[in-house]
Amino acid sequence: MSLMLPPESSAARSVAGVADDMFAALRGESAVLPRAESVVLVLIDGLGAISLRAHAGHARALTTGMAKKDVAHSVFPSTTAAALTSLLTGVWPGQHGLVGYRVLDPSRGILVNQLTGWESEGLDPATWQASPTVFERAAAEGRPTFAVGVAAYAGSGFTRATLRGAEFVAAQTPAERVAAAYDLAERHPGSLVYCYLPEADKAGHRYGVDSGHWVAALEEIDAALAHRVPPGVGVLVTSDHGMVDVPAHRQVVLEAEHLEGVALVGGEPRMLHLYLDPDADAEAVSSRLTADLDGLADVGTRGAAIDSGLFGPVVTPAAASRIGDVLVVSRSNHAVYDGTAHDQRNRGMIGQHGGLTPEERQVPLLRFGAFAR
Repeated sequence: MSLMLPPESSAARSVAGVADDMFAALRGESAVLPRAESVVLVLIDGLGAISLRAHAGHARALTTGMAKKDVAHSVFPSTTAAALTSLLTGVWPGQHGLVGYRVLDPSRGILVNQLTGWESEGLDPATWQASPTVFERAAAEGRPTFAVGVAAYAGSGFTRATLRGAEFVAAQTPAERVAAAYDLAERHPGSLVYCYLPEADKAGHRYGVDSGHWVAALEEIDAALAHRVPPGVGVLVTSDHGMVDVPAHRQVVLEAEHLEGVALVGGEPRMLHLYLDPDADAEAVSSRLTADLDGLADVGTRGAAIDSGLFGPVVTPAAASRIGDVLVVSRSNHAVYDGTAHDQRNRGMIGQHGGLTPEERQVPLLRFGAFAR
């Protein structure tokens, strides 16, 4: 199977358009949302639409009235660094340049972690991610902009890359964060407020999306969102990606003989970026791994991925230089690991994402308050 996006309805929404729709709703110019005095974008990290529907009994506030069409599609790769940045800039990874979890910094020839490695690995948030954020555009119009999140993320490099233009407000629990977001929207007419809820993602990675821990996180989030929305405030609830559970027997380990010609392995287990030795042939490596991983993963070259639109309609030279020479995208609920890596701790992670399955790419897109139908 070639590397390409699965067929989607012509009416399918992308997370890359969500923030712009909300911004337009503030001006009364959105084709999909009614006008609102202020808007709140709630991001439930790691909540796929399929998993939400499967656990609807634990999320009545979120799922009551949820229709089949109340979904959007994440970008590729379906991972936080890429998808959250697309959500908050309105452009695909091929344009904003965060094309995976760990990618190559071509100027230094090293892998950099685009979630947690900004300071330690010397990335400049203003230049590595140069696309304007929706908050910067809103602030340029004189609108108040806020981002409500966990205190530990306030000054991180990823925050500075994706939330530029917003005033960061810290709150501890999901209920406190949602309450703070609603309060800010009510007290600041015309404002754009973002509210980040990472609890489901954390529980899913550690325990899986069918675990009691994940269900408990979902229930806590649902209870937080059951509170009344202030008059005139439009609320949109979505996610960056879903997850699949990868049991130990579905782990696929690449040993040295499989990685001949590969200098660096980036990305994550559901979507690997392979960076080759200078004299290695990408087509040959791709063909060899296609045979080795038959039925377990799809394999293709950087050029094929770009040509098929996987990273979006526009791929800048900077973004292209960070994409692996060869990509390995896991099928079903498999995950592919670098068996030669010194650190194997990520093999203990159950809930995973990054690939192209509906479980990973379909996310809820739910309206509340002034946006409710």
